Amino acid sequence: MYVNKVTLYGNLTRDPELKALPGGNQVAEFSIATNRTYKDKAGAKQEEVDFHNIVSFGKQAEVIAQYLKKGRPIFIEGRIRTRSWESKDGTGKRYKTEIVLEQFQFGPSARDGASSTGGGTRPESQAPSAPAEKEEGGTGIQYPEEQINADDIPF
Repeated sequence: MYVNKVTLYGNLTRDPELKALPGGNQVAEFSIATNRTYKDKAGAKQEEVDFHNIVSFGKQAEVIAQYLKKGRPIFIEGRIRTRSWESKDGTGKRYKTEIVLEQFQFGPSARDGASSTGGGTRPESQAPSAPAEKEEGGTGIQYPEEQINADDIPF
């Protein structure tokens, strides 16, 4: 069995471009940037940035084009695909490697500080439900007051 699976979390580097295919299906193209921080041989902190081309189809493409803009974080799952074609200017064969989106989640926005879930089917304006209130005689759910900082996560 072979596996072609990609999982990325990054920020959009440009607004998604929504286009219609000849059959009427929608396609959205955008790119995201991911980074990693490491120490070189001399012990100096280094940062490396990678850029990824993403393509999405159908309802997911429409939702992404409607709710996501440059700079917003997104968590994606998909598969790698490399396309090739002959260039029109006669310079030879051209290649483009991209990730075909299968699932996604909105990243946290500055407005609500929480991420929306559901594979991209819930609009950003619908924030996650509020914590359960205490019922008479019950304890309810107690949520911590502090926020989790992404820098505190060890991976």
